[in-house]
Amino acid sequence: MTTTRPTPLLVLDVVGLTPALLEHMPRLKALGASGSRAGLGTVLPAVTCAAQSTFLTGTLPAEHGIVGNGWYFRELGEVLLWRQHNRLVAGDKLWDAARRAYPGYTVANVCWWYAMGADTDFTVTPRPVYYADGRKEPDCYTRPPGLHDELQAELGTFPLFRFWGPTADLVSSQWIIDATRHLNRTRHPDLTLCYVPHLDYDLQRFGPGDPRSIRAAADLDTALAPLLDEAEAEGRTVVVLSEYGISEVSRPVDINRALRHAGYLEVHTQDGMEYLDTMASRAFAVADHQLAHVYVRRPGDLAGVREVLDDLAGVGELLGDEGKKQHGLDHPRSGELVAVAEQDAWFTYYYWLDDASAPDFAQLVEIHRKPGYDPAELFMDPLDPYVKARAVGALARKKLGMRYRMAVVPLDPAPVRGSHGRLPARPEDGPVLLCSRPGGVAGTVAATEVKSLLLRLAGLG
Repeated sequence: MTTTRPTPLLVLDVVGLTPALLEHMPRLKALGASGSRAGLGTVLPAVTCAAQSTFLTGTLPAEHGIVGNGWYFRELGEVLLWRQHNRLVAGDKLWDAARRAYPGYTVANVCWWYAMGADTDFTVTPRPVYYADGRKEPDCYTRPPGLHDELQAELGTFPLFRFWGPTADLVSSQWIIDATRHLNRTRHPDLTLCYVPHLDYDLQRFGPGDPRSIRAAADLDTALAPLLDEAEAEGRTVVVLSEYGISEVSRPVDINRALRHAGYLEVHTQDGMEYLDTMASRAFAVADHQLAHVYVRRPGDLAGVREVLDDLAGVGELLGDEGKKQHGLDHPRSGELVAVAEQDAWFTYYYWLDDASAPDFAQLVEIHRKPGYDPAELFMDPLDPYVKARAVGALARKKLGMRYRMAVVPLDPAPVRGSHGRLPARPEDGPVLLCSRPGGVAGTVAATEVKSLLLRLAGLG
């Protein structure tokens, strides 16, 4: 235990940041040049929830249990993505270790995942209002509760529909940046965690090399400058890291349709719509970008399911018990098999065989009802000439206080041009770590070493 005041830290999770994109971000590049810079390892799957949990616990998914952005909850018979309770993450958190070394250590979490229920002093995380009539309205959850109205008075309502969906853009990251500045200015936490999602959008829409993605990087760099300037003035050590790099993709892989054709996946039908029947299916996949957990109910079906997926174009690797163990993914929440896509491929969640039978939520931005990740939610259906008119009509119903359906998401995944989840083929395609302190980092830092690095930079190592 120490009585010396820790060095205050600002940790920015700039999603999708790679060495290549850093060349288009002069403010961040200068921070690394005047301070220090290192390569950063990631985890399998290289997705937000798994990577952040590894950064904060210093352990792999096999120990902390976050095997993706979601998984099949066997005890419930449901696929659930984007849960928010911190109790899902097992292990000793960064702030637990810091408080053992310095009792009273204060932490602000601005939009890092699994924020609710975490033992942090200040919390801001997206949380819509779900009205009883079915409407969903933008909002956020805060601790302490009074922080909600304080931020809303200064910054306006959290822009949920600019945080994800066809209209996702810099506006949501700007709100998060400004909320972080407000907390640093008014609360002065010892550690501030800030999640900045902007690069995730256009890189998935258009691919990492598209001019629109390069412009997104430059715009975000400009937006971050005031926060970085204030951190420097306050004497904060700044750490900038990323969870993964985004790869160019062109091949969607319909893994659940392959399992259905082979007789392993079952659906049930209501009102002409097909729903994945997880409890009756002998095997199905929870698609999560370039990785899919494949849940096989009967041990005797493992060989047959493996044969189906070995023959499926776009599947690069199929991990069984030994493969999961080698990658630190051998946790009870993982599928019996884990499929990893080839570099230019990614997994859809689609399980219906005819679009006329797709469930109504398939064309909505509906991250909690879809049994897998759907990057098509970043687009308005390019094949529907009336899609914008229908969106305007839905907004009009919303403004009148009526129920509405924003059914604009395409059922064709072809527009998606970027994905992630597999381990990077080259270091330059993976995450990067910057530190404002000269000599603070060097070489390559493993994802499991981030926790100890931050403790050391705070003077608590």
